[in-house]
Amino acid sequence: MTAQLDPNDLTTPLKHVRKALPHDSAAKHVSGTATYIDDMVEPVGTLHVVPGWSRQAVRGRILAMDLEEVQASPGVVAVLTTKDVPGKNDCSSAFGDDPVFAEDEILFYGQVAFAVVGETRDLARKAALKAKIDIAPITPILTAEDAVDADTTVLPDYQFRRGSPETGMNAAEEILTGSMKIGGQEHFYLEGQVAMAQPQEDGGMLVYSSTQHPTEIQHTVAKVLGVPDAAVTAEVRRMGGGFGGKESQANQWAALASIAASHTGRTCKIRLDRDDDMIMTGKRHDFKVNWQVGHDSEGRIRAVDMEFLARCGYSVDLSLGVNDRTLFHADSSYFYPDALIRSRRLRTDTCSNTAFRGFGGPQGMLAAERMIDAIAISLDKDPLEIRKLNFYDGERNLTPFGMPVEEFQVMHDLIAQLEESSDYWARRDDVRFFNENNAVLKKGLALTPVKFGISFTLKHLNQAGALVHLYTDGSIHLNHGGTEMGQGLYQKVAQVVAEEFGVSLNKVRITATNTSKVPNTGPTAASSGTDLNAMAAKLAAKEIKNRLITFLCELHQCGPEAIFFGDNKVVVGDQSFALSEVAKLAHMARIQLSHAGYYATPGITWERESATGRPFYYFAFGGACAEVTIDTMTGEMTVDRVDILHDVGHSLNPAIDLGQIEGGFVQGMGWLTTEELVWDEKGRLRTHAPSTYKIPTASDIPEEFNVRLYEGSGNPQATVYRSKAVGEPPVMLANAVFCAINDAVASLSPGVVPNLDAPATPEAIMKAVQDMRRRKIS
Repeated sequence: MTAQLDPNDLTTPLKHVRKALPHDSAAKHVSGTATYIDDMVEPVGTLHVVPGWSRQAVRGRILAMDLEEVQASPGVVAVLTTKDVPGKNDCSSAFGDDPVFAEDEILFYGQVAFAVVGETRDLARKAALKAKIDIAPITPILTAEDAVDADTTVLPDYQFRRGSPETGMNAAEEILTGSMKIGGQEHFYLEGQVAMAQPQEDGGMLVYSSTQHPTEIQHTVAKVLGVPDAAVTAEVRRMGGGFGGKESQANQWAALASIAASHTGRTCKIRLDRDDDMIMTGKRHDFKVNWQVGHDSEGRIRAVDMEFLARCGYSVDLSLGVNDRTLFHADSSYFYPDALIRSRRLRTDTCSNTAFRGFGGPQGMLAAERMIDAIAISLDKDPLEIRKLNFYDGERNLTPFGMPVEEFQVMHDLIAQLEESSDYWARRDDVRFFNENNAVLKKGLALTPVKFGISFTLKHLNQAGALVHLYTDGSIHLNHGGTEMGQGLYQKVAQVVAEEFGVSLNKVRITATNTSKVPNTGPTAASSGTDLNAMAAKLAAKEIKNRLITFLCELHQCGPEAIFFGDNKVVVGDQSFALSEVAKLAHMARIQLSHAGYYATPGITWERESATGRPFYYFAFGGACAEVTIDTMTGEMTVDRVDILHDVGHSLNPAIDLGQIEGGFVQGMGWLTTEELVWDEKGRLRTHAPSTYKIPTASDIPEEFNVRLYEGSGNPQATVYRSKAVGEPPVMLANAVFCAINDAVASLSPGVVPNLDAPATPEAIMKAVQDMRRRKIS
């Protein structure tokens, strides 16, 4: 008799799960054969859609729009405006405030006013430039400060309040105040926004979209066409990156392609130019943060008052969830006995900001690290001492929103391991010696923690479906609601299904995410793609497997303990059968070999209105130690060494997880050091190409870059094979780089807290250095 394996038994030998296996499309990626939407063979007669917009003014009333010359241009089939929308002129995800086409007003520079449908993309682009749009300009509101003065918001203010921050602040031995600006970030996905729409019978539409949320594409297209959701199918096999920029903001481009396809009766495709993409789509939210912290003589925090002023843009988009998550992570890894953490969601006449990897969490955590650094500098103590002093522990483990930090010991152990492996204290002495003996170059060192909540904070999004078919030849068809944007989700889910059936990975056929197979899905976001979709697929596979076990028990008159699935075989007692044999027998016996699995994350009880309950299933932890060198004459900076230790529970695929950690860190480092977005006084984005917007390159990678997975006891929550999410938390490991730069600047004037904003570009570093010198002299 062979006992069934328990997939959550941490001692069980596994064939596919917890193995460092290559990405399912790795060979296709490097050989250039992976098919993205722009690589798909276009049906004969495909038309190309180009958005048209006013390049003269950022904000104002439309007085007249002359498109006659556009229409008369060579190759133009149609010119579309709001009057050509069959249904509702809205592509928003929830609030109804994102028009597909501008109506009476231009709300931000780059807003789509019309669309050209042409025989070729080049002809349509040339035609779009011939539009004459007369606009009565309105003085735009561009910055957070402008919006505060005008008292204009996209959503009501929101806050977390715990204890009595006023009393706590008054009781504190020392009080520090400050403010900082935290910049936004362009997604800069390799594959830009793209969609292709094909008309179907009876008013249906098939839409291929580079999106993280196929169901929302389905909803949006149905809404603008005025047809039922069931008439629209959205599909995506892979994206060339998303990072949150395709969670809601793929909607408009799919809508434009679909409106054009409906209007012309032909397949229509839209692919944004990089410049247009950067001008027309939202970014990571930028913030101004005002903070006050009260602490004792040792540096232990007594009370905090934090105000986050978020520049949201002209519409809500995803600003509700993004800014809520900023508040959820404004504690970083630290206990605040009394706290008031406030958020204002400010409306500006700029493109609506949107989801970005970390979804508001990085901004909240960076503000917390600024307060910790300020305490350490004012007390002449090492920042790591102050961080550890304020960590959550057994007696102080309640967040400002009332959720306990149950795994605080993991954080303590992980940081202690990193402190030792990075040789932090010896290097601190080396940095101090270097700075004492170098007048121009200064080094900085920082070790910062990560505690990131995993789950959507909008409770209803914490659900997923999967469709699994077992065919009579023993092959398996796998489909689920998650999307693949390079993060390895498809590979991980396939590993889980292969493990459940006991088959080799080549038996599992991964198929494109399609709304006609798995309906009503949430976005692939919040680091929950694997937690949700792999569990749904596992449950589907398990149901089919259980049907086979029941069938075999009846056929062979044995108990389920006698049956084992493995090595592409099914063992029944002392007999062995190929899975295909069992599947054929079961089919002949009319056993269903297909199942739609469903999973909803348990234990999520958050109620936003009352700010009570549990918003996260668990926390993922990590730590990074960064050493930098700055040139105080030029502001130039190099990252010399980075050590990372990150908690992924029991990794489903260590190779993919390490890649996510490295990539997330580098993306976060770019946000905090080089990626500066600049708008002019008219609200025009001036950094809309790689020539003016600097993302990290290979030369920016630390010369010494050590990344390890934390080896703990796995996720205490019943996630799939006790793994933890890895998509977003690594971004915040880059806080160590910013804090190390701050440490280097602080060495110029002991006891003075630098006024360093993010991103810490050479200009920002020079500004902070000069400010330190002035304050030192005074």
